[in-house]
Amino acid sequence: MPALMVELHDLPPVPLAVLRRQVAPSDLARVVPECCGRVWKTLRAQGAHGGRHVAIYWDGSIRLEAGAEVQGPFTEQDGVVRSATPGGCVAVVTHLGPYGNLGYAHAAVREWSQATSHRLAGPNWEIYGHWQDAWNSDPSLIRTDVCYQVVGTK
Repeated sequence: MPALMVELHDLPPVPLAVLRRQVAPSDLARVVPECCGRVWKTLRAQGAHGGRHVAIYWDGSIRLEAGAEVQGPFTEQDGVVRSATPGGCVAVVTHLGPYGNLGYAHAAVREWSQATSHRLAGPNWEIYGHWQDAWNSDPSLIRTDVCYQVVGTK
């Protein structure tokens, strides 16, 4: 696995439309795409403008919000509610490859935190790139940005 570069960014909160869930680790691969699909369907039915899919992991018990970036208004319905990514100082690493290998990107941020004495705040999130046809034949091109909120140094 190639070394992943972690970068610090000052990011504004990004508005989201999400479904909220409490999830067991073994259910993530099923629940995240299900939630993103349901949110996308709700936004599309309302004529709302959605962006990339996002999953926020608020804590270690996997209190999850999964859905899509949203530009403009939408009506909350059927469990789809407004939320936002955390803003402020954020450690970001770009993972290229299958979703099953995202653990490497999360590990890279945690290792970076230890090596640089930056303290991770708790919430972390994944922003999934817009699907491209080339990814069907070459999964090594799938892009996911893994983000962790940072609150100073240790």
